[in-house]
Amino acid sequence: QVHLVESGGGLVQPGGSLRLSCAASGSIFSIAAMGWYRQAPGKQRELVAAITSGGSTNYADSVKGRFTISRDNAKNTMYLQMNSLKPEDTAVYYCYAGTSTVVYWGQGTQVTVSS
Repeated sequence: QVHLVESGGGLVQPGGSLRLSCAASGSIFSIAAMGWYRQAPGKQRELVAAITSGGSTNYADSVKGRFTISRDNAKNTMYLQMNSLKPEDTAVYYCYAGTSTVVYWGQGTQVTVSS
């Protein structure tokens, strides 16, 4: 079992930055990949960024060059640094952790980009 707790969401003006954190606990050794999805009102959940246990990363085209995913294995924490935020980045952001058999989800954190 893996438990995920997100933090760092909030309200920011266009062009601003936020850093989301996702702290993992439990069976950390079983995690193969972690990442972030987001879901805006009326839209499907979409993959934002992912990182494997080996450090390989993948980004949605819409966030490439603006967002950076990273993980601190010593702290069992994953981060999403979001720069140059746009109103269309407004969504609930969910972190996930995938093992060979199951995907665990965090509770979600709201990110609102508005002036």
